[in-house]
Amino acid sequence: MAKDYYRILDVPRNASDAEIKKSYRKLAMQYHPDRNPGKEKWANEKFKEINEAYGILGDPQKRKQYDQFGTVGNIGDIFGSPFTTTTFEEMMKDFGGAGLRFDFLDDIFGDFLKGRGSSFSFRSFGGRPGRVRFEVWPGQEINLDEIFSQARRPQEAHYELAISQEEALQGVKKILKRRGKRLEVRIPAGVRTGNVVRYRNALQTSDGLPGDILIKVIVK
Repeated sequence: MAKDYYRILDVPRNASDAEIKKSYRKLAMQYHPDRNPGKEKWANEKFKEINEAYGILGDPQKRKQYDQFGTVGNIGDIFGSPFTTTTFEEMMKDFGGAGLRFDFLDDIFGDFLKGRGSSFSFRSFGGRPGRVRFEVWPGQEINLDEIFSQARRPQEAHYELAISQEEALQGVKKILKRRGKRLEVRIPAGVRTGNVVRYRNALQTSDGLPGDILIKVIVK
């Protein structure tokens, strides 16, 4: 069942883009763990929710799809659009101006970004007031544009599939399960051991992210 992103961001369904953006920034400040001592775990979960919601409602095209089909988003959606990345950067400056830390964002976005080959910390690396820069290990600087670029980098998922000689000769359909989703894959006739079948952008269905699924065939 689709989540109610309008309820999560505390806006009506006919809210303007500006109203949605304003509410997101307000809630981000409200749910920052520094402002919820003793309730950090709860605050982190609420922060995840509002970022997932804004990743959809903050992008006009994704919002339209959500209103029509009620699809559920992903925490990484906020990195995928110029509309939402701009607001995310403004939120980071809000935190900096209020003297709030950034490092808790490693827990919020860490799994998503590590899965895309990123290796940096949201811990502030200093710099001029209003200049948001972060640290890449071991001590190099990275800015938000570079973070967003890494976050949007397409992924690949690799699988091996064993099939019989008869299936290899005639071709076969199989069901691949990934992240609770069932994907039908078709292995063409005439494949041999070591052949790789690529399903372009199949990760959009299973993970909600751009990327291909590659299946290496093993004929037994």
